[in-house]
Amino acid sequence: MSDSLAPESPTVRAFDATVTRVDGRSVTLDETYFYPEGGGQPADRGVLGGVDVEHVRTNADGAVVHDLASDPDVGVGDEVTGVVDDDFRTYCMRAHTASHVLYGAGRRLLEDLGYGGFGIRAAPREQRASGDAASTDEKVRVDFETSTEVDDDALVELERLVNRAVWDSREVSWEEISVAEARDREEIAFNVKTEEGVFAESETVRVVSIDGWDWAACGGTHVSDTVEIGPVEVLGRSNPGEGLTRVEFAVGPSAIDRRAAVRTSAYEAARALGTNLDGLGESAAGTAAAREELESELVDLKSEVLRSRLADFETVERDGLTWNVGVVSGFDANEVGEAAKEARDGADVDVFVAVGESDAPFVVVASTGDAAAGEVVAEVTDEFGGGGGGGPMFAQGGGLGAPADEVLAYVRD
Repeated sequence: MSDSLAPESPTVRAFDATVTRVDGRSVTLDETYFYPEGGGQPADRGVLGGVDVEHVRTNADGAVVHDLASDPDVGVGDEVTGVVDDDFRTYCMRAHTASHVLYGAGRRLLEDLGYGGFGIRAAPREQRASGDAASTDEKVRVDFETSTEVDDDALVELERLVNRAVWDSREVSWEEISVAEARDREEIAFNVKTEEGVFAESETVRVVSIDGWDWAACGGTHVSDTVEIGPVEVLGRSNPGEGLTRVEFAVGPSAIDRRAAVRTSAYEAARALGTNLDGLGESAAGTAAAREELESELVDLKSEVLRSRLADFETVERDGLTWNVGVVSGFDANEVGEAAKEARDGADVDVFVAVGESDAPFVVVASTGDAAAGEVVAEVTDEFGGGGGGGPMFAQGGGLGAPADEVLAYVRD
């Protein structure tokens, strides 16, 4: 039984080992360079003894177990060859190291910083094999515990700092140090979500260092120099829980393709606005302001049209009171309700009734109180179905099961 040798020797892709246990499709070796799922990093992919490795995990006894796609043709004591999927391991090394670089950027930008979680989301095997791993299925997340608001400007600066650290070609190294030393070194970050129990029953802890940039307790696989990470593209942020800000990003080839897609969208937007990339922000802001102004004008115009239509309502006498009644279309119940209240207050009438013509006709009643608006709506819904309610001065109902003209005739009479 042996721990994975992958974290200490992440560049090893092929090895020979002796089988120590076979349990159906699960195989244990005397040593392995396959990385088992853990610490936010997914399990390695590859082949063992000519059979695809579906998963790699650590069992309750601490042994690394390789779950295969089919029954292996090996037994205890046999020597077997393992081949780690180079493309996938390389991606995980880049992604995991990039998460440390991002945390290092956070050290320089965010206040009250702490690790709240980390994870690598990998593209399915078929998608990666087809070369389409640049989709949104493949991304990395880092959850920050911070009191700083991570707004758009902060995202841009985080991305800039990360890519600058990549460009600076900083050495990445790892070593085992004593727990006592790790506790004393304030610069060492501990991801309590993925490295829970990192001090438990252990005299040493593995610390991954990015020269002058970041230091973290971590058991994952990493590149030896930040330049090997390649470009990093921040995808966005979210809030997975109280006090946490999640930043997601793409790395390497995925980031290249993602950046190209964003660039294409930016060119399309600039072309539509009749400007270039440098003027895109200003043009977009101007367009948004113009749209807001037009929307405001449209609201005013609609209100004016609605008031005009209500002013043309028929006046009838019913139960000794003056009623203004009519049908409107093209407006929702809330818009008509507000206009009806204004019309009631500005006209010498006792009851104002508007029937909305739509797929689901509605009725709005505004009254001075001499005829309870809620009772009028109740009469209409009792006759035509639907539901509604309100008080003496105002009420409305909807879902009427009759055309607006038929409802109006009922109210008029």
